[in-house]
Amino acid sequence: MDKTIGSNNWTPREFIEQAVEQIRGVVGPEQRVVCALSGGVDSSVVAFLLDRAVGERLISIFVDHGLLRKGEAEQVAGVFSSHLKGEFIQVDARELFLERLKEVTDPEQKRRIIGSTFIDVFKEKALSLGNVAFLAQGTIYPDVIESGSGGAAVIKSHHNVGGLPAELGFELIEPLRELYKDEVRLVGRELGLPEAILNRQPFPGPGLAVRVIGEVTAEKLSILREADAIFREEVEKADLAGELWQFFAIYSGVSAVGMKENERHYGPVIVLRAVVSENAMTADWARLPFELLARVSNRITGEIPDVSRVVYDITPKPPGTIEWE
Repeated sequence: MDKTIGSNNWTPREFIEQAVEQIRGVVGPEQRVVCALSGGVDSSVVAFLLDRAVGERLISIFVDHGLLRKGEAEQVAGVFSSHLKGEFIQVDARELFLERLKEVTDPEQKRRIIGSTFIDVFKEKALSLGNVAFLAQGTIYPDVIESGSGGAAVIKSHHNVGGLPAELGFELIEPLRELYKDEVRLVGRELGLPEAILNRQPFPGPGLAVRVIGEVTAEKLSILREADAIFREEVEKADLAGELWQFFAIYSGVSAVGMKENERHYGPVIVLRAVVSENAMTADWARLPFELLARVSNRITGEIPDVSRVVYDITPKPPGTIEWE
C-alpha cells in the first residue's frame, strides 16, 4: 500500500479501497487465495480485507497448534465460520506441535520449529485444495522491524516474516506490512470486524510456547492457561482492560517453596505482565492497583494447586521486550 509509515496522509477507508483495488489487480478473477488465520487482530483484518476483495474465492485456514489461550480455538471457529463468505477450515495439529517442541528450551529454536511446523501443516492443507495461487498473511510493520528486515538487528524472529521456504508455492499477499497495530485496528473497525476480535490484545504467533519458559509440555500449558484466564478475568472485571496494551501470565520455568494446606509445597512461579503502549515499539509497565494484583495472586495460588507463588514484572520496553521470549 502507498502509505508512509507514521504519517497522517491516509484514512482507514482510503487504505481499504486502495488495498482492495491492488489485491484485485494481482489476483485474477478465477484465482483463489488462502489466508493463514490465527484469530488475532492482524490475520483477522487480513481475512476480512480479502473477504471484501475476493469474496468466496478466499479460503481461511486456521491451524490449531494447541498454543492458544483458554477458549480461543472455539471462539475463532465460531466467529470466522459465520462471518466470512469463503470456506473456513480448522486443522487440529496440537499433538504434532507438542511432539516437535519436546525437550526444546531455546526461544528462537521454539519460534523456528513452530514457524516451520505451521508452514508444513498449512501448506499440506492448502495444496490439498487444488488451484490456489496466493497466500495472505497478517505481517505488520513491527514484525518486519523486530525480525531484522531492512538492515535492523534481529530482536526476535516472527514466524510470518522471512521464514517461509522458497518452495512454498504461493505468491504472498501482505496488505498490512506497512501498518502499526493501532492502525490495523482502525482498518479493522472500518471493515466491520466484531469488537470481540478488534479489542483482543496482541498475541504472539508462537502463542503460549513463548510464555512457557523452558520446555513446552501439555501440563505447563494447562497451568498457564488457567493462570492467564484468571488474570484476564480480574482485569476485565476491574474495567481496566481498555487501558492496557497487553496483559498476560507467564510460566516462568522457576519453582519456589511455599505452603499449601499447612504443608511445604514446591511448585512453579507464575509471572504477571501488563503494559501500556501506543504502538508496541516502546512500552511501560502498567501501574495496576495493588488490590487487583492481590486478588489475582490469591486466586491463582488458591485455584491452581501446582502454583506456589505469583510475581509482577515491572520492566519497561526497552530494556525488556513485551514478551519474555
